[in-house]
Amino acid sequence: MTQERKGELYMVGSALLESWFPILSIASMHYIGALHTYAFSLIVAFVFFMILMYRKKQFGELTNKKAYRDLLWTSFWITTLFVFVFIGMRYTTAGNMAVIIFLQLFFSYLYFNVFGKEPMDKIHLVGIVLMGIGAVVVLLPDDMKLNQGDFLILIAAALSPIANHYQKRARKQSSAETILAFRTVMGFPIIALLAYVLEPSISMDSFRQALPFIVLIGTMVYVGSKILWIEALHLASITKVSAMMGLMPLFTLFFAYLYLGEIPQTRQIIGVLPIVLGGYLLTRPIYR
Repeated sequence: MTQERKGELYMVGSALLESWFPILSIASMHYIGALHTYAFSLIVAFVFFMILMYRKKQFGELTNKKAYRDLLWTSFWITTLFVFVFIGMRYTTAGNMAVIIFLQLFFSYLYFNVFGKEPMDKIHLVGIVLMGIGAVVVLLPDDMKLNQGDFLILIAAALSPIANHYQKRARKQSSAETILAFRTVMGFPIIALLAYVLEPSISMDSFRQALPFIVLIGTMVYVGSKILWIEALHLASITKVSAMMGLMPLFTLFFAYLYLGEIPQTRQIIGVLPIVLGGYLLTRPIYR
């Protein structure tokens, strides 16, 4: 099996686990605030990262001062984009979140292929146009009133390739577990402070009801999915890895229907098709 094929398999696993993120987050937010959900999930993830790093004897990686620049930038961008995601989910649906966040592929291609001066083939340009059309369909509901939550998540999608760039660089010097543990430690104080300032205090009863969803977010998404994601980034290009996230909205719409009874709207289904098709064209190899 080639390294690139292994990266693709990691990405499929990451997309499957990540597809539960909006569903579990919305379930938790029935009981506690979005930022509190994020903060407590980070605590759960941190415990698991400490266990993994101890068993793999990876704590020595923290002495590598050369890695700190990329680790700090990774922490900054990841924390920022997840703040936008969690606040945005207060105003939108799990299906919308999953579809819009996939537009990180569009921004990846824009940053690294357009602004990065790499050649743009016509078939790739068609893919960008299709993704733009799909985004407009998802972002504009039937009553033509723009959803602020959708736009916050769109900002997160625009920040995602930048975060992935620094994660890919950090992975050259540190393991996935070390990167994730470091960014968790750096991000938690900021998220905890924002939760304290912006959201009402939570009761013990509300916390107990939200706890199962918090544990699942911390383990499935912030540990399992993110380790697979960073390993995939290490083995394949950012644009290709982002493209394979096209599986995530399809998984999410399916699981949201089964678990939340959230019936996909016609515009969501219509919007998914050009986004996924555009993603396929955008990463299709060009034979000369």
